[in-house]
Amino acid sequence: MGLANWGRPSQRDRSMAKGMAALLAGAAAIALCMPTAKAQQATQPAADQQTDQTKNTDEKPASDSTLLDKILVISRTGETAIQSLASASHVDKEQLERRMATTPNEMLLGVPGVTVQADARRVSSSINIRGLQDFGRVAVIVDGARQDFQRSDHGTQSTFYVDPELIKSVDVIRGPVANTYGSGAIGGVVFFDTKDAEDFLKPEESWAASVTGRYESDGKGWTTSASGAYRFNENWDALGNIVYRDYGDYKNGDGDTVAGTGFDVLSGLLKTTIRPSENSELKLGWVGSSDGWTETSGSVPANDVDLKSNTFTARYNITDDAKSWLDLHTNASYNKTVLDLTTLVPQKRFDPITGLPVVLPAGSLSTFDVGTTGIDIWNTSRFETAGIAHELTYGGDWVGDDVETGGTAGGDSFYTPSGKRNVSGAYVQDKLTWEWLEVITGLRYDSYSLKDSDHKISGDRLSPRITVGVSPFESARLAGLQFYGTYAEGYRSPSLTETLISGNHPAGVTFPFLPNPNLKPETGKTVEFGVNYKQNDILEAGDALRLKAAYFNNNVEDYIDGVTLSAFDPTSGCPFGPGIPICFQYQNFAKAKINGFELESVYDAGWGYAGLSASIINGHTISYEGVRADLATIPSSLVTAQLGFRFLDDKLTVGGEVRYNGKPKGNPVAKDYTLVNAFASYQATDNLKVDFRAENLFDVKYANPLNGSTTAVLYEPGVTLKLAATMRFGG
Repeated sequence: MGLANWGRPSQRDRSMAKGMAALLAGAAAIALCMPTAKAQQATQPAADQQTDQTKNTDEKPASDSTLLDKILVISRTGETAIQSLASASHVDKEQLERRMATTPNEMLLGVPGVTVQADARRVSSSINIRGLQDFGRVAVIVDGARQDFQRSDHGTQSTFYVDPELIKSVDVIRGPVANTYGSGAIGGVVFFDTKDAEDFLKPEESWAASVTGRYESDGKGWTTSASGAYRFNENWDALGNIVYRDYGDYKNGDGDTVAGTGFDVLSGLLKTTIRPSENSELKLGWVGSSDGWTETSGSVPANDVDLKSNTFTARYNITDDAKSWLDLHTNASYNKTVLDLTTLVPQKRFDPITGLPVVLPAGSLSTFDVGTTGIDIWNTSRFETAGIAHELTYGGDWVGDDVETGGTAGGDSFYTPSGKRNVSGAYVQDKLTWEWLEVITGLRYDSYSLKDSDHKISGDRLSPRITVGVSPFESARLAGLQFYGTYAEGYRSPSLTETLISGNHPAGVTFPFLPNPNLKPETGKTVEFGVNYKQNDILEAGDALRLKAAYFNNNVEDYIDGVTLSAFDPTSGCPFGPGIPICFQYQNFAKAKINGFELESVYDAGWGYAGLSASIINGHTISYEGVRADLATIPSSLVTAQLGFRFLDDKLTVGGEVRYNGKPKGNPVAKDYTLVNAFASYQATDNLKVDFRAENLFDVKYANPLNGSTTAVLYEPGVTLKLAATMRFGG
């Protein structure tokens, strides 16, 4: 039974979950005090910024020892991050477990150029890449399914819902070089890959199960997760995972309770992998969640929110080494997100049509129903001509959004227009390799159409890409040094909301929202220069150093942003009338200019590791009249340092993280702040693993600068201690 039919967990369910988590946490504490009777050998829980490091370098070369050497799930030519001539990052299972993530923000800690915005509820997130955010500028994909849910509100507009406990790895590609992954991603792509049975089962096992319990001190949050996997035969396996979270309101760095931050979430995953032949594989999956929280207004409960999200995916690929022209992938997906908003108290509003004062009674319902269907097909052919190796990738994709909103007149759903939007594209890309030279050329065609009962709008465009990479050195110390330069374009069509929003502002001051069916699509034009460096045996045998750095300059032509118009200016198009001082409308700007620098590096020596990442981003808009203004979506400058050590034959890992967040230029409410975290992970026995984490150790009171556009400052959690234990069984 899908989560679409699940309601909120009962009080009894919550008590059982808390009891199980407490039992597991107690078992963890006992295990830490007992000598290990049977130590688990080399499951390699790998520290942040590294995986799969072995003590015996003869068994696994150092070149496979860091995260930058892991093959990107999102890659369509089988590249690792360090091989990619683009700004790409990978976060793996071991990192996710050690971060004990509750939100995507914690999953993506330390990934340069990436910031996650979430309001105080923490169950909904929006990803910002290089200052671009909302309305599909960043493509968020779960197992191949686009996450396109959108609700008009103050602050972030586009959100997605995924539980970190269900995720195996995350890949990030920054910039429009990701245009082979779908239309509109002028900021980049974030791909969440869920867990598989083959990653959970040991080679000799036909079944396995695990239970995890976790407690978090700030908000007194409890998490219980249970997983089970079964191998029917060597060509068929399945995995199921269920997660329940129950969190109260947390306290900020000053010890003040932040109202409305509590939530409860029930999430699940079902996934099966079938291998019809030696060279083919079919993955069928479902990911769902049933979330509940309370929205507040001035610290007073205002709305009860229930959200149900279900994602269904089918991924089939045929890869035949004997047929170099065949590496075919077909993805089909459907995502359905329904959010019900019920008022808890009578609310004074303005009628969205007449603008006259009305009272929205308690119990009024607003519904946001967004369905997204997607198809993505591509093939990579590999061959040589005149000594030049080719990887020719070609394919096409289509995504359709169907938005239905409604409910009580004057409810919030009125401001998220109903309608349909279709975006599609086709592309060809050739990667040529000759000794020290790599050249990537690509061309993508995009088209879109959107409509409601009164409008029908469409458009199309060709977007090119060219990348040149050189590895000019042959000496031992410089052979791993590679330079590259890229010019790439991307195309984003206007969303339904940007084009068709209408009505009068619901509260505070009445003013109209004006639709704009004449919006032009955005075109991102990025120039990027980067360097990749990899070297083994730097200070001692078996160690490894990896580094990626890039400078980028992105000009987004016809950038779309919300504009406040004066009713007293006859040229604004804003209707003048009693009580109407302003209007709001999405309009095009001549361009948004964004530039910045990114760094990601790691040194790993087996007994420990050190990582450093950084991003500095600046940006502003320029109107058609040449007026320059700060871009509100520019995130903090970030520097993240990580250090970890391994003991007891790699069964114990301890370490810490320091993250500096600089004040974004032009943000009057933002401040600089530094956060310090610490962690420890201990594989006590074959069947018991214990994790501990302390976040915001110095109890800093801080707010995410991206939330500056919301109606109130939302302070993040203060010091938080996390303790988890995982029991695993198999046979």
